[in-house]
Amino acid sequence: MHKKKKILYVITKGNFGGAQRYVYDLATSLSKDGYDVVVACGSSVTEDIVGNKGLKERLEEKEIRVIKLASAQRNINLLRDLKTFFDIWKMIRQEKPDILHINSSKIGGLGSLAGRLTRTPRIIFTAHGWAFNEERSLTSKFFILLLHWITVILSHQTIVVSNKTKKDIFWMPFVKNKIKVIHNGIKNFEKTEKCEARQILAKNYTEKIIIYSISELHKNKGLDIGIKGIALLPEELKGKVLYCIAGMGEEKENLEKLVKELNLKKQIKFLGFLDNAKNILSGADIFLFPSRTENLPFAILEAGLSDLPIIATNVGGISEIIKDMESGILIHPKNPKEIAEALMYLLEHQDKQKEFGEEIKKTIVSFFSLEKMLNETIKLYQ
Repeated sequence: MHKKKKILYVITKGNFGGAQRYVYDLATSLSKDGYDVVVACGSSVTEDIVGNKGLKERLEEKEIRVIKLASAQRNINLLRDLKTFFDIWKMIRQEKPDILHINSSKIGGLGSLAGRLTRTPRIIFTAHGWAFNEERSLTSKFFILLLHWITVILSHQTIVVSNKTKKDIFWMPFVKNKIKVIHNGIKNFEKTEKCEARQILAKNYTEKIIIYSISELHKNKGLDIGIKGIALLPEELKGKVLYCIAGMGEEKENLEKLVKELNLKKQIKFLGFLDNAKNILSGADIFLFPSRTENLPFAILEAGLSDLPIIATNVGGISEIIKDMESGILIHPKNPKEIAEALMYLLEHQDKQKEFGEEIKKTIVSFFSLEKMLNETIKLYQ
């Protein structure tokens, strides 16, 4: 009997953000395609929230075996990171995967080294973004760049999810034959009926213009900039909009404080964690994505597949999805004034809302399907 190829996916955090969604889609799809799939992940930062399902819970519902990598965390801690390395090394020796697919910056470095030391036949690293693009000191950026380069060298192949991500590191020595662009992809999903979705988003304010963001509440996501953009709207327009933010994270307290300082309690609504956040996109009028740094976000793909006009910062690979003023509006990061101007433009030109929504949906259906992502990834495994 032909032995199934075993894939071991490893990722740092066990919540359900974009990188975890990527691992989930690969693991659940390939387990049906004759692969023996195992996933190892750290803890979820929101696992204590009632109703929240992290990566582990979602995979186990699909009968995918999950190994808890308790020592894994995003922040640098040399002793803990050393323990994580040995945990990964022992896990690889025990599981004996044919393919080790590592995700996220830190696990990439630790996992690629452990994979080489255990002589794993195929090591794939997916870069969901480069940490040196975040706001850090020059010394930190240099150190992180060096670690990323070592990870790419140690891995047999590196997947980058946008051309911009490739460009950021392609200039470094010995990497040109090791990097492959495979865009994130999604499949169609169930959408809540519009009136019901608006009720979930806005409750007693369904007559308002609903602006929606789905995001982890993290500084990189630029939600503070989005809130400041709402504050810059003319008073008569400000009273007509409701900015709904779905997500949890470490910046919640700071964002709530900002809303209070700007006197925007009537305009901003924090929805917290919503398991059906993407399903209720159908109830929004405009999708806002104000990230400071990004790669190729699933949230934009989901909003586009829901026919929504999108305002997004021109960072990472976002311009590979949205063509400015053709299928959405691209703005500079950290610029509340441009957010306000883009919102006013869409509210004054409702025909453009419909046009942008239709165009972005065509783009995603044609070029960002889950099937395309799976086929290209499988080729890299072989």
